[in-house]
Amino acid sequence: MKKLPFIYTLLLSIAAFSQELPPIVKYSSATYEAANQNWMIAQDENNFLFFANNEGLLEYNGSEWELYPSPNETILRSVKVIDNKIYTGCYMEFGFWMRQNNGKLKYTSLSKTIKSKILDDEQFWNILSYDQWVIFQSLNKIYIFDTSTRSFQIISPTNSITKSFKTKNGIFYQIINEGLFEIESGKGRIISDHPILKSNKIVNVFSIDEGLLIQTQSSGFYKLNRNNLTPFVTEADSELSKSSVYSSQLLSDGSYALGTVSNGIFILNNDGKLKYHITQNRGLSNNTVLSLFEDADKNIWAGLDNGINCINFQSPIQSYVDDTGILGTVYTSKLFDGKLYVGTNQGLFYKTYKTNEDFKFINGTKGQVWSLFEYDKILFCGHDSGTFIVNNGAAKNIFSASGTWKFEAVPNQKGLLLQGNYYGLSTLVKINDQWIFRNKINGFDYSSKYFEITNQLDVYVSHEYKGIFRLKLDDQLIKTRPFVTYGTPVKGKNASLTKFNGSIYYANKEGIFKLNSKTKQFAKEKLLSSVFEKEQYTSGKLIVDDSNKIWLFSKNYIHYFSLSKLSSQLKQNIIPIPASLTKSMSGYENITQISNSDYLIGTTDGYYILNLNDLTFKNYQLSITSIVTNKQNESFINRSIDSAGQFLSNENNITIAYTIPEFNKYVNAEFQYLLEGFQEKWSEWSTKTTVNFKNLSPGKYNFKVRAKSANSAAEEPLVYSFVIVKPWYRTNIALLVYFVIILFMARFIHKMYKSYYDKQKVKLIEENNLLLEIKELENEQGIMRIRNEKLANDVDTINRELAVSTMTLNSKNELLTFIKEDLKKAPEDGNRNIKSVISTINKNISGGDSWSVFKEAFDNADKDFLKKVKLAHPNLTSNDLRLCAYLRLNLSSKEVAPLLNISVRSVEIKRYRLRKKMELSHEQGLVEYILSV
Repeated sequence: MKKLPFIYTLLLSIAAFSQELPPIVKYSSATYEAANQNWMIAQDENNFLFFANNEGLLEYNGSEWELYPSPNETILRSVKVIDNKIYTGCYMEFGFWMRQNNGKLKYTSLSKTIKSKILDDEQFWNILSYDQWVIFQSLNKIYIFDTSTRSFQIISPTNSITKSFKTKNGIFYQIINEGLFEIESGKGRIISDHPILKSNKIVNVFSIDEGLLIQTQSSGFYKLNRNNLTPFVTEADSELSKSSVYSSQLLSDGSYALGTVSNGIFILNNDGKLKYHITQNRGLSNNTVLSLFEDADKNIWAGLDNGINCINFQSPIQSYVDDTGILGTVYTSKLFDGKLYVGTNQGLFYKTYKTNEDFKFINGTKGQVWSLFEYDKILFCGHDSGTFIVNNGAAKNIFSASGTWKFEAVPNQKGLLLQGNYYGLSTLVKINDQWIFRNKINGFDYSSKYFEITNQLDVYVSHEYKGIFRLKLDDQLIKTRPFVTYGTPVKGKNASLTKFNGSIYYANKEGIFKLNSKTKQFAKEKLLSSVFEKEQYTSGKLIVDDSNKIWLFSKNYIHYFSLSKLSSQLKQNIIPIPASLTKSMSGYENITQISNSDYLIGTTDGYYILNLNDLTFKNYQLSITSIVTNKQNESFINRSIDSAGQFLSNENNITIAYTIPEFNKYVNAEFQYLLEGFQEKWSEWSTKTTVNFKNLSPGKYNFKVRAKSANSAAEEPLVYSFVIVKPWYRTNIALLVYFVIILFMARFIHKMYKSYYDKQKVKLIEENNLLLEIKELENEQGIMRIRNEKLANDVDTINRELAVSTMTLNSKNELLTFIKEDLKKAPEDGNRNIKSVISTINKNISGGDSWSVFKEAFDNADKDFLKKVKLAHPNLTSNDLRLCAYLRLNLSSKEVAPLLNISVRSVEIKRYRLRKKMELSHEQGLVEYILSV
């Protein structure tokens, strides 16, 4: 009994989170880079969102956030889109913003025209429109601006204005302690001074058939019919009285969204029934809701005290989140007998389907639940502790020898089930309307997490670490014959095996393979395998639902394939739910069909409910949001997005941003672009919303971009055309000028060259003639030089020969004289023959001065050598000069001695004396010196 309080507390905890809620997209202040608080929200015709933020006007186009600081840098309190203008109000200032042709917003002040009438510290908390009037409301006054006449009417009550409201019947406002007023003819008229309306702050006023529905801050709703005020009771009155409602919004389906100070958002239908209560514990970023707004796609935007949230009420996906961890990770689910069962790592839970009641834990199922299987109107539970039969919230264990993975009916044998266990296969049998364990299949002991059985009792088992086995069971399902292990397809992490449309399929990271029933071999299935292309593989888990669809899970999507009614080709459908959102453990993904169109997808902290009938995707409104060019190392320039662009040649770095205003959490828009004139093929699909082109050449370009998401086909592309003009020096005019200049220069150069070449030709002829003359002259001179050289050589030869002959003659004369003198010494009375000899000698002695003859011949042969020596050494005698001449002829002392008629010793003495006279140094040779003169 002591455990009951704990169980009761546990159940209460689960009950507090038992409601499936629409997806919530959260935007933190760090994401949009502005202040935390957002006081009012609006949307323009392009479906762009605008937020009155503490730091200014915040714009969101679905891809990018942009902050426009308030005109006077104060807190922006209000925003309203009217026609193509975005009106805003802040501290002592109001006006409007308009989009320029470059896509940016520009502010125009309206309050400056009535600046003197604005009170000090006045802030504008609300903006309304009615026909041609725009109403700006502060806590002190109401300013009515006529857009046609651009004039103002001002309502100045004595007490503070709490808030203003618009219905189809007119404009209303509340003055504290006075009641509810309506504006008529530019003035305030009280319509109710009921004490409740005087003492309770009114949050909003709605138009209903009975009159007005008034929502107060803490006292609930009231209907006002003329002067009769009656309460409008709702299911949330008790909670609302403690929560302090701050903001509210009438939704397009007639429901009311109420934002509170401390308790999140309440959604009530028009009968006052509570549809949703969304708090911080259930997905909101913050429980303080400052503003609410329903956009064109029926999303609810909440401006919170700490960020912005978008609630996708029209999403086909709703989520159940167990923040407490009591429920755990959902591994399997089943709708059975009107109850929704979910099997988790904590056990088996159930609740009545489509109610907000709590999940109840089924006793005895504590632990890991692997599968739920319905057969013969019985619900079987595969559990870590074995096999359970579940009935009316109770579970009975019928097998506990091993953990049980899954179940399959045995073909053609009613009342017999085959179950996969941790250690092989076993059978369950129905006897006397009771299901019991029958036997284990002998001969196979491997874990059988995934298996399928054919009509021929062939069992195919997928083992993550062993691969695929094929077992042949005997007719009694007692044992298996020796089994076959497949080499291909190879084993793989998170691989699985299932039966779809009568065929067995196996999936691993290499693709999806189909079993050929005849060859009993697996072959790759191209269409299904395409899901795992481009690194999309996370798990090979295959699931076949009750409608014969096969489901697969990839990195960014959930896929399902169904049979086509008109062909054998499978039809592919894509659901934009990435693995990161389901947060399932790879290999344990699960999706269960719980009704014709509803599917439950298990996650680590709860589950999603997916409605396939609501899984539709709208046609996107694709927009180009900015076009920016820049020169190298210079600032960026925003260009017009409304007309074709024309840019200078050095403005050829272009960045183009585009978007679709899609705010669904599970719709990831993808874009594809083509720049004609630069690219030949479309780019790959990408979630990027900007593209940059650098250093584009001059020319014409067409930029095309298109978008798609999941199953939606790509829309017709949006086209932006632009031209990068040629630099001035490459324009047609410049080229024409260049051509004329070149033509003129060519003609001028041609004339110049012709004149030059004509002159050069004449000059060349003259030079050639001159060269010929010079050549002839040189030839003649050469001939003359050769002749002269030959003549000089002949003269030299002759002169040298003459000198030698003279010397020889002189030597002969001297010899004859010597002989004659010796003969004279003979007695006079000697032989007559001696006289005859002397007479003969006298006849043969040459006459004249032989030295003079030699000297003349030597000078002719050696170019005045003797004169040069005499000039250099004036003290030399004729005998010295004679010796120099002999030495010049390179004669030795022995050869010189007879010429001088002296001894060799005397010649040496003469040479020594000659050195002295010439004052030659000891190192300098006499002959070398004489030869060098």
